Parts: sequence; C-alpha cells; structure tokens
Amino acid sequence: MPILPMFPLGTALLPGSDLPLRIFEPRYLQLVQDCAASPDGPRFGVVLIARGHEVGGGEQRHDVGTVARIVVDDEVGAGRRELECIAEERIRVTRWLPDDPYPRAEVEPWPDTDSGPVDFAAITGPMGRLYGVLDRLTDGRAPLPPATTELPDDPGARLFALARYVPMGEADRYAVLAAPGPAERMAVLLEAISTAVDLAEWKLKG
Repeated sequence: MPILPMFPLGTALLPGSDLPLRIFEPRYLQLVQDCAASPDGPRFGVVLIARGHEVGGGEQRHDVGTVARIVVDDEVGAGRRELECIAEERIRVTRWLPDDPYPRAEVEPWPDTDSGPVDFAAITGPMGRLYGVLDRLTDGRAPLPPATTELPDDPGARLFALARYVPMGEADRYAVLAAPGPAERMAVLLEAISTAVDLAEWKLKG
C-alpha cells in the first residue's frame, strides 16, 4: 500500500475542489517540505476530522479522504506558508501510522463503484429551486453553478462538481464524498439540496 502524508482538516474535501491552506504548525511545515522533495510529486491526503481540532494533534479522523496536490507554495514570513492545492482522486485509509512528526497513512485509491444509471434530469428542478431561493436571499448575489456543458462527463465527477455549489454542512459533504457510487451520491446530494432549500426559505421568512 502507498504511504501518504495526511492532513486532517475540519472540512471534507471533494475531488475537483480548490484548497487554500495557511501553514504554521512545525509538523505541517515539515509535511510541505517533504512533499516538495517527494518523487511522486507534492501530494498529501486530506481527511475530515471526526472529533477534535486541526491544531495540536490528538484528533479522531475519518478514513475516506482525497488526495490534494500543491500547485502554489508561497513563503509569507514568520515561518508561515500559503498553499494553493487542487483535490484529485478519492482515497480510503487502510492503516494509520504513527504521527512522526505529522500524520501518515497507508491508503488505497477508491474509485466509484458501478451503482447503475443516474438520471441527471432529477436534479435539475431541485437545483433550480435552490438557486431561486438563494437569489432572493442574497439579492441576486448567489454564484450560479456551471452550465451543463462545463461539467465533467463522468457521472461521479459531475456530481462532485455540482455538490460544490450546494451549501451544506460538513457531515453532508462527507456523505457526498463517502457515497460508494454515482447513484448513492445522487441520493445524498438531493437530500442536501432539500435541506439547503428548507434552510434558505426559513431565513427568508425571518
């Protein structure tokens, strides 16, 4: 099994997402340095913290995550670095290794399972309703999701892309990430959209 440096965060990182990071803890500064020197490229794994905090260690971690690749690494002084990363493929942790000095784990790629056909027409109406409500809530300032022609052709990747435009909590975002295949991801995403619509409508009434 390949071993990856791991960065537990308070967010579930979906494939295709941008990830800006400001690094200041010595263990993660070492992680960035080691990633830069890795023959496999500047890559590390990101998992959602199940319990605990990003700073200081000792957190409990979920085992489904995403590979992040560093595309910009800037030193900003006082021993701090600012990174711009892009999320790539989904992974599953098979074994956590001792933090020495930062978290590391044996991981395996976790591509989508074939969960049957996905009817994307089923999401068009709910997304339209969501953005109609968000448009009223923000006085027309809600960023619109991309046009269909701008979305990936692969069903699983397309759903990840759409999920990035749905306001949701980290538990729902993790459920989207951890759905085995596109059909299950569609069901999770439709539920998250329904929750987001209900919340936005409640805010409008307030």
